[in-house]
Amino acid sequence: MLVDLILTIISDDKPGIVEALANAVKNNGGNWLESRLTQLAGKFAGVVRIQVDEKRAPALAEALRALREDGINIIIEGGKVEGDSTLRQANFHAVGPDRPGIVKELSHIFTEAAINVSEMNTRYSSMPYSGEPLFEAEGLVQLPEGVQLHDIQEQLEKLANELAIDISLDASL
Repeated sequence: MLVDLILTIISDDKPGIVEALANAVKNNGGNWLESRLTQLAGKFAGVVRIQVDEKRAPALAEALRALREDGINIIIEGGKVEGDSTLRQANFHAVGPDRPGIVKELSHIFTEAAINVSEMNTRYSSMPYSGEPLFEAEGLVQLPEGVQLHDIQEQLEKLANELAIDISLDASL
């Protein structure tokens, strides 16, 4: 039987991290299915979903933990079956002048409506011409049955006005 392993990786950023991970996975019968990898402030950080025969999982886990000797720290968790595919999904996007608390305020609206954030990416950059700090967030949310998209859009519009940013929510996936 195949099992999923979810790896959380953190290391000082340097060439060869992805290759070391990929070698450990391949050499121990694993299959690299999905990943989100990035470099943040001199660190390499990532999340990877691996599938492996359950009999080979202990050897794979041991090989991955051995990468600690190279400064690659990995947390290994068992994966579960995907969530409810009947949930409606929507994309969200927020952009505007940076200030502390944007993610907190946005996520609070989602949490209050029992909306799950299934994916989120944020970026910090500078506004063209002025050079002022610019924050951008985008992602995917799952809307439970009974949650009206219009109601959430109204709450997001109110927040957008308070924070002087643009926020959109689009369920046309």
